[in-house]
Amino acid sequence: MAGGGGEAGAAADITLEYTPTWIVASVCSVIVVISLLFERMLHRLGKRLLKRGRKTQYEALLKIQKELMLLGFISLMLGVFQSATQKICVKESVMHHLLPCPLPSSGHAGAKYGAAVFTGVLGGARRLLSGGGAVDDYCLRKGKVPILSLEALHQLDIFIFNLAVTHVVLSLLTFVVGVAQTKNWRRWEEKLQLNDDCGRQMIKNVQEYKFVRDHFKGHGIYWKIFGWMRSFFKQFYGSVTEEDYTAMRLGFIAKHCRGNPKFNFYNYMIRAFEADYKKVVGISWYLWVLLMILLLLNVHGWYIYTWLSLAPFILLLAVGCKMEHVITELAVEVAQKHTAIEGDVVVAPSDDFFWFHRPKVVLYLIHFILFQIAFEIAFFFWLLLAYGYKSCIMGKHAHAIARLVLSVASRIICGYSTLPLYVIVSHMGSSFKKAIFDDNVSEDLVNWAQSARRRKGKNKTNADVATSSTDERHGGAVQMTSA
Repeated sequence: MAGGGGEAGAAADITLEYTPTWIVASVCSVIVVISLLFERMLHRLGKRLLKRGRKTQYEALLKIQKELMLLGFISLMLGVFQSATQKICVKESVMHHLLPCPLPSSGHAGAKYGAAVFTGVLGGARRLLSGGGAVDDYCLRKGKVPILSLEALHQLDIFIFNLAVTHVVLSLLTFVVGVAQTKNWRRWEEKLQLNDDCGRQMIKNVQEYKFVRDHFKGHGIYWKIFGWMRSFFKQFYGSVTEEDYTAMRLGFIAKHCRGNPKFNFYNYMIRAFEADYKKVVGISWYLWVLLMILLLLNVHGWYIYTWLSLAPFILLLAVGCKMEHVITELAVEVAQKHTAIEGDVVVAPSDDFFWFHRPKVVLYLIHFILFQIAFEIAFFFWLLLAYGYKSCIMGKHAHAIARLVLSVASRIICGYSTLPLYVIVSHMGSSFKKAIFDDNVSEDLVNWAQSARRRKGKNKTNADVATSSTDERHGGAVQMTSA
């Protein structure tokens, strides 16, 4: 039995020097073919998006490709430096702190700690470093242990790739669901475009208008509390009504497009959100920092992940409530100022309604929420496939299931309610985005601005040259006069 185990361990450590060439060529061929097919699929998808004029979606695809390239580089770095990490030795006592799983309680665990526990325990299969060659023996000969085993490096590589792919895929699905929720808005926009008088009600009192009547219930602290409660629950049903859309559309046009009453507000919102989506789908530097913090806090007995799983859910509800309350504040302001034009209620978009007077803060919060949810889902299924449901690193079963349920529920709420709210309410600020122009006009404006800067720089250079030449001539004349 012992001999069989030794032969199995030796077979597992066969290098390329003793591996049949047909096996090496076959494995490499399969990997290359899969990679090329995936690359061509992305290339064809990009060409199709450009052919259909979906420039912002094409740029989002390029952002995904950059993220995948970054992942490939991370994987390459982990592979290149895996031998170097085996030569970074630490004392055994250092490895006793901040563990995701408790140490074995058996008596011989401490004696064989460096040769067993920290050399890759996966699914109950134990791999000894002493059978891995000179590199693996490097730390053991010093009476120490490697800072990270080969198996741990491999699992870490798989987890990071799984997390990034999960984040991109879930962000894409959430975006599709969110835009699909706005299909009624297209119908409302077409209705408003066809009939100039649609929705106009010749009313004497602005508070008789349905948009104001639904949101404005009176003055005082009691009604403010009622308004917040109504905003909280409204995000779960009919988050944006036709009256809401009509009022906000008219307010935006009155503030930013007064000379174009036929402005297609729906198309502008979708273009602007597609531009914002490029930021949401990527993994920014601060999200990588968050990932490092999450990995650091995965300590047995702390149950940090259980509490952290509540953070995106609570924050998502807070964002949705705030977006709904912005609509309520717009209606309250209309009711208090009694502003109406030809029977239409005109809201006044302003940055003052948003947190820190910056509507873009909501986008950063949604970015964080989507990443945190992707982390919870990717982490659960990675642990399930790598270590099993009964593994100690999974934590308590009830907590693990609760985290998964909260993550899925957050995704559904985000796609069904929060994203549609963000799409329309984020444009109720004091300024508009460059997506107000279509792609051709935006590109022409950018080219014009760049050409103007180049001409300005050239004119400035020519002026400096002319000034220096004049100074030289004057200087020469002064010297001649002195002579």
